[in-house]
Formats: sequence, structure tokens, C-alpha cells
Amino acid sequence: MKILAVGLNYESHNAEMNRTSPIKEPVVFMKPESAQLKDGKPFFIPEFSNEIHYETELVVKINRLGKYIEERFAHRYYNELTVGIDFTARDLQRSLKERSLPWEIAKGFDGSAALGSFVSKQAFENIQDINFHLDINAKTVQKGNTRDMIFSVDNIIAYVSQFFTLKIGDLIFTGTPAGVGPVKINDHLEGYIENKKLLDLNIK
Repeated sequence: MKILAVGLNYESHNAEMNRTSPIKEPVVFMKPESAQLKDGKPFFIPEFSNEIHYETELVVKINRLGKYIEERFAHRYYNELTVGIDFTARDLQRSLKERSLPWEIAKGFDGSAALGSFVSKQAFENIQDINFHLDINAKTVQKGNTRDMIFSVDNIIAYVSQFFTLKIGDLIFTGTPAGVGPVKINDHLEGYIENKKLLDLNIK
């Protein structure tokens, strides 16, 4: 399986990152399978970073093999979703960007793709109108709604399937809204879709 992720998919996040250039197509990067962090396992802050940030996102799971998927059919290729955290070594990413170098290692390191429990998309009337949020130590630190995506879930699937054959079990992180920030040892993270808690982990 593979993990595809979309960056810069919410205007609010782009503003907080001081990015002013318009986004004309999805910004896609990948995380390896070893980035998965699930079943409530703790996240261990890696020794190579002093600035690990959370980025809370809606995540969809691919359930059919597909290539060159038309956007109007994309909804057929996933039936489960969850809330996830794209952990980012922000200091490492910043250093690499300043040198115009690829920054995958700042996003794809082991444990950097935290996943909540998956639920059926049938539980939601409209996947492009879903509230999600993250609490740290019982305080809400980030929240968003999928209606604010620049590129919808179906648009993302159609776009990435031009380049990658989507396979059963593949995951797509769909982008983060404003509110990203650092984590520290002993933080307790809880991720929600609407009022249902799907993710619960500790920072070690």
C-alpha cells in the first residue's frame, strides 16, 4: 500500500504559512508504508527534529483498483474515512526548502502518518461538508470543514490517478486547514470527525 498526501489544500492554512501564490492543481507528496501509526500507538518524537508539528486531515481509504479515474466516478473508489495527523518535522522541512531540496524526509519518516479508526462514508450526507477537529490535552487546537478544500476528495482522486495506479488499501491525506502547531512530550491528542472521536494517542 501507499500513502498519498495533498499539501496546501486549504486557503486558511496557506495564509498561515505565508503562501500567496494561487494553487492551480493539487500539490501531492508521498509517505511510505512505514509512516503509518495506528491502533492508538504513541508517537515518539524523532531525534532529528526539535520542531514536530501536527497537521489534522480527513483521510480516505481506496477500495478499488483504479487508473485514470474520471472525477464523476471517483466516489466509487473509497467507502471509508477517518481523521489523521500528518506529523511534520517543520525545522527539517524549512531547512530543505531554503536550499531548494526535496523535503519528503520531513514528512515521510516512521510514524508520521497517524490514523484514527475508519468509519463508513455512508454515515455522512455529504463528504464535502464534514467537520473535523483536533484536541490536545482536552483543548481544541485545530478545526476545519471539508467544504473549504480547494480541491475536493473526488478531484484529488481523479488527479492523482493520472500518475499512480490506486490500489485497495491505499490512503489519501486530503490536506490541513489553519491551526497547525507543535507537539511536545506527554501531549495527549484526540481527533474527531463531527462529534465522534476516532483518534487517540500520546506523544512520547
